[in-house]
Amino acid sequence: MVLIVLNLIFCLAFIGFAYVNLNDKDSWLWIPIYMLASICCGLAVFHFYYPLIYLGAILFYLVYAIILFFAKDGVLDWLMKYRRPSLVESMQATKPYIEKTREFFGLLIVSAALGMNYFVAVNL
Repeated sequence: MVLIVLNLIFCLAFIGFAYVNLNDKDSWLWIPIYMLASICCGLAVFHFYYPLIYLGAILFYLVYAIILFFAKDGVLDWLMKYRRPSLVESMQATKPYIEKTREFFGLLIVSAALGMNYFVAVNL
């Protein structure tokens, strides 16, 4: 029951994340990222699991997260160079590190949700 509720929450949240990316300059990338995760979580609510899709998506998401971590004005710069200022004081990405850092954490959230479903699927 807990897994169903978590997957339902993730499914709806990822739809919302995709929606707020509609007007972004790289929406062509982020809408599919969030919608794939939303569909996977939505199907998991009904006990349909696809572990190979989870693994492929998680691999892509984590590789992209590593790229964002080390990119110029990425997560590492946010930590070291900019000394971790708030990322949520405004919805506008007014500083160069905000967008990449938010995207990094979004990828980690999506990877965690799919990872949870992967471990459930392989232990059935």
